[in-house]
Amino acid sequence: MNQLFDDPLFNMTAITGGIFFAAGFFMLQFPPKKINFLYGYRTSASMKNQDQWDFAQKYAAKEMMLTGLVLATSGLLTLITDFATSVKLLVGLAMVGLGVIVLLVRVEKAIKKRFSV
Repeated sequence: MNQLFDDPLFNMTAITGGIFFAAGFFMLQFPPKKINFLYGYRTSASMKNQDQWDFAQKYAAKEMMLTGLVLATSGLLTLITDFATSVKLLVGLAMVGLGVIVLLVRVEKAIKKRFSV
């Protein structure tokens, strides 16, 4: 079990997944009320008007939680793989990057679908 915590693939995906889940949960519980440049899901589509902002905050929070769960769970891939440490590091980085891209694409698509942007 101690080896699991020394694995870069597990650490990267589990820690990032946990952060994503916690941030999504926090954002769902305490969404930013008004459009701002400091806190919340901030893209040009989400900041277009207050209705889009409110929708984007709630939707992005749920997507962040889902992405966090998927990333954290994917860290268990290390139990069935036997890659070199450097490969595990690259796979972990790729998974986190892909998670962020999928999150952004899904939220932006939902905004466009809901508001016909």
